[in-house]
Amino acid sequence: LVKEFHGREVDLALIPQEDCIYEMLSRADTVGVFQVESRAQMATLPRLKPRCFYDLVVEVALIRPGPIQGGSVHPYIRRRNGLEEITYLHPLLENSLSKTLGVPLFQEQLMQMAIDVAGFTPGEADQLRSAMGSKRSSERMNLLKKGLFEGMFQRGISEPVAEQIFGKLSAFASFGFPESHSAAFAYLVYSSAWFKYYYPAAFCAGLIRAQPMGFWSPQTLVADAKRHGVRVLTPHVNHSNHRTDLERAGDEIALRIGISSIRGISEALAERIAKNGPYRSIEHLAGSVPMNTAQLEALATSGALDGLFADDLSSVPLDTRSALWAAGPSSRYSDGILPSMAVGTTAPPLGPVSERERVYMQLWSYWISPGGHPLGFERDELAAAGVVLAKDLVHCSNGERVKVAGVVTHRQRPSTAKGTTFINLEDESGLINIVCSKGLWIRYRSIARLSPALIVSGRVETVSGVINVVAEKLEKLPVKIRAASRDFH
Repeated sequence: LVKEFHGREVDLALIPQEDCIYEMLSRADTVGVFQVESRAQMATLPRLKPRCFYDLVVEVALIRPGPIQGGSVHPYIRRRNGLEEITYLHPLLENSLSKTLGVPLFQEQLMQMAIDVAGFTPGEADQLRSAMGSKRSSERMNLLKKGLFEGMFQRGISEPVAEQIFGKLSAFASFGFPESHSAAFAYLVYSSAWFKYYYPAAFCAGLIRAQPMGFWSPQTLVADAKRHGVRVLTPHVNHSNHRTDLERAGDEIALRIGISSIRGISEALAERIAKNGPYRSIEHLAGSVPMNTAQLEALATSGALDGLFADDLSSVPLDTRSALWAAGPSSRYSDGILPSMAVGTTAPPLGPVSERERVYMQLWSYWISPGGHPLGFERDELAAAGVVLAKDLVHCSNGERVKVAGVVTHRQRPSTAKGTTFINLEDESGLINIVCSKGLWIRYRSIARLSPALIVSGRVETVSGVINVVAEKLEKLPVKIRAASRDFH
């Protein structure tokens, strides 16, 4: 897409390292960016403040179950920011851990630690890594643990320190990344961020084409692209490709939603629609590409038939409402009836579709609303109730009580969070991270689990540029939307 629409052929191996990309990553402006778009990664990036490539290698390795369970995350960040002295459980660990500030992160470090503190050979160290892996063998572990402790005692390491070292090894061995793996991932992180920074429309189009994938829904990906200045065009049978694409619109390059994004329209059917156009009328479309009533109605609801005519004798172009009226009768053209013989294609005066209706129709038909966010139509009422926009939370002080509202995009309860549940909300201005204690979740369980949109009362929590709202009360927000959150355990 970048080559076709911008005339630049990008070689991933030659993408320059630039401060502006690291600044973007440090702001956690990473919706859609490979590996660092999750809630946990976005909460870590502003605290870690990556300034060079190796910082990204560490970031990838840091937010993993092993380092989290092994207590590596907070010490590393404190040391990285000069808030904690770099120390080692024993001087022999400095060789293996100095580049990660005394905190074990990589599988290679596990092996080097065994070599340095216990005199293991490289082969024995690899056996230890394997024995501590996901398919643990208690018999092998006991033999290796005995040898590990004997080696540590011979080098003057006391039993309490030896136990701590073994605990560190055990904690992250199962889930720790190899350093080479993290480096490969980190290069994809940087490359993804580079495309998002310089070519946001092409970046978003690539993500939409590849769905389902990633952490965020197409609606959030497109809303984020719009906040980055991308113009988004609705699907249309005479303008869209079968899949989401770019389109020249005057002096700018816009994102055009593909026909296959519309519910009930398969990629094969979308290809036939895009290939056989342009179409003057629904009659022409239905005669060229056989479709059933539901498929034509989905196209009409999405706005993809706007501007066509009911039949080849009509002279008044259709809007969304009249196209939806004509869709059912027009589907008979697919059955081979004579042109202009379908009854009831001309709608009586129905009135135009309102902007609110258009957004709801877009969400129903292809899960994306280029015309606006559903909460935008509720904003006056929400503002009167004291609800703060996501983008305005940055102006709130730490501990300040606020009300926020949004569509639920995610619910997460990581095993490492000790019963805390995280909810992500989205309003028309951005994303909001909600922290729900175990007790609050139990109190508001039915509302929290089942409501597609919420009003949350709570306290602002600001730590190193990361803003959360610690919930104290949850209320159902009565917005009629077709949205499914992505929930993780």
